[in-house]
Amino acid sequence: MTGWEFAWLDGLAVASEPSWSYLELVRPLMRRATSVLDLDTGGGELLAELAPLPPHTVAVETWARNTPAARERLTPFGVEVQTELPSEENEFDLVLSRHGRLPVADIARLLKPGGVLLTQQVGSADLADLNVALGAPPPHPRRWDAEVAVAALQSAGLRVTEVREEHPLLTFRDIVAVVHHLRTVPWQIRDFTPHRYERELGRLSALIRTRGEFVVRAHRFLVRAERPTEA
Repeated sequence: MTGWEFAWLDGLAVASEPSWSYLELVRPLMRRATSVLDLDTGGGELLAELAPLPPHTVAVETWARNTPAARERLTPFGVEVQTELPSEENEFDLVLSRHGRLPVADIARLLKPGGVLLTQQVGSADLADLNVALGAPPPHPRRWDAEVAVAALQSAGLRVTEVREEHPLLTFRDIVAVVHHLRTVPWQIRDFTPHRYERELGRLSALIRTRGEFVVRAHRFLVRAERPTEA
């Protein structure tokens, strides 16, 4: 798999979305921006949906499997896809990070005074019920939620203007979807193989056949922050 498209879930799992639409929150910010940085762009799917893009738009993607896909998709829009963060300061009106890293010091450095960060993050409690059901360790060893992110952004000198946090549901209707998901996002259960978890998968498969589904909670939070205008 490359990028972050999950079409394979169709018919096997149903994911609910947070009450906000990240894309709809980004669009008015994009219209006002002349320079944009998209962190961990994946295959460039989301950024392409936002076209037309500002004249200076840069995407960063560090995963080698995704970088060629991002360049193929985004080059026609005039986007430069880099594998490392830009080294300049005060370069961007808008920094975006959807389900990607949040390097707060670099973001504060890269934003122009008055520039905006909008990020949607996957929290540390994401699908933790799945780990519990399979007797696996928690997905993330450290807490990562809106409160932690806000504190980090504020410590970097940014002013937080909006915070939202929710736990939408993901419903698995077949054990195949569970296995596929765990192989697609290996950080959920880091030692996962179908053979290693064969017994636990068997029990979960029986539960799905009995109930018709297995429901777990995702963890999403959204933060908007600004770099204060210098006096």
